[in-house]
Amino acid sequence: MKIAVVQTNPLFGDIEGNIERADSLISANPGADVYLLPEMFSTGFSVNPMDLAEPLAGPSLQWMRRKASEMDAAICGSVATAVELFTFVNRMYFVEPDGKVTDYDKRHLFSFAGEQRQYVAGDKRVVVPFRGARFLLQICYDLRFPVWSRCLNDYEVALYAANWPIKRRRAWDVLLQARAIENQCFVVASNRVGQDDMDCEYNGGSVILNPYGMPIAEVRDGEEGVSMAELDLEGQKSFREKFTSLSDADKFQITDNQNNQI
Repeated sequence: MKIAVVQTNPLFGDIEGNIERADSLISANPGADVYLLPEMFSTGFSVNPMDLAEPLAGPSLQWMRRKASEMDAAICGSVATAVELFTFVNRMYFVEPDGKVTDYDKRHLFSFAGEQRQYVAGDKRVVVPFRGARFLLQICYDLRFPVWSRCLNDYEVALYAANWPIKRRRAWDVLLQARAIENQCFVVASNRVGQDDMDCEYNGGSVILNPYGMPIAEVRDGEEGVSMAELDLEGQKSFREKFTSLSDADKFQITDNQNNQI
C-alpha cells in the first residue's frame, strides 16, 4: 500500500486553477494507491460558503472521479458543499478508481473562526476499506479531539485534510504524533502552504507517520509538492498483536447532543 500526501497553495475561489495545479502534482507523482489533498483544496478555506460552496457532484468531485480513474488510485480531500439550499457542509470525499464515492462531513467545526455559524456538523464517523487497508476520514480541527479518532480496531490509517496555520504549527506536529502513537496507526496529513484571504499564513507540515509516531515521508515546508511512502501493514499488525494497548483501552460510547449514540 503506497500513500501520497499532496501539499498545495490554493488560491481563494479559483476552483479551475486549484484543480489544475492539484492535477499536475498528482500526474507528476504516479504509483500511489491513495492521494490525500488539503482541506477545501479547490477553493481555499472559508467560513463564508455562500459564494464558494459547490453543489453535490460539483466540479471538484467530478475531477476527483476522473483523476481516480486515470491514476488507478483513490483521491481524497475536502470540499465546501451545498447539500441543500443554504445548507452547507465541509465534506471530505474518498473517491475510488471505479467511481465509488464515500463522504464524511467534518464533525468538529472550527468555532474560533465561526465555522459552526455557516456549516452543519457531521454526525457520522466514517471508515473506508480500500485495497486491504481501512481509512478513517478526518478534517483539520477533528485532530484536537482524540475520542473521535480513537481506534476501535476498525482502521489502520487515519487521513487528515487540513488548513492549519503557522501560528499553531507546534500543535499540528505534536497532535499528529499523538494520534499515531495512541492508535497504533499510520497518520497521513495534508496541509496547505501560502496565505489565505484572511491573512493567515501556512507553511505545510504535510507528513506521513508510522504507528510509532515517526515520519516516513514529508513534504518540504513552504513549498507545493508530493511525498509518498509504502505502508508496512503487516508490520503494523504484528506491532498491535504484541503491544496490546488498543485492546487494553477504556471502553466508551460517543453520543451526539441529544444523547444518541454515534
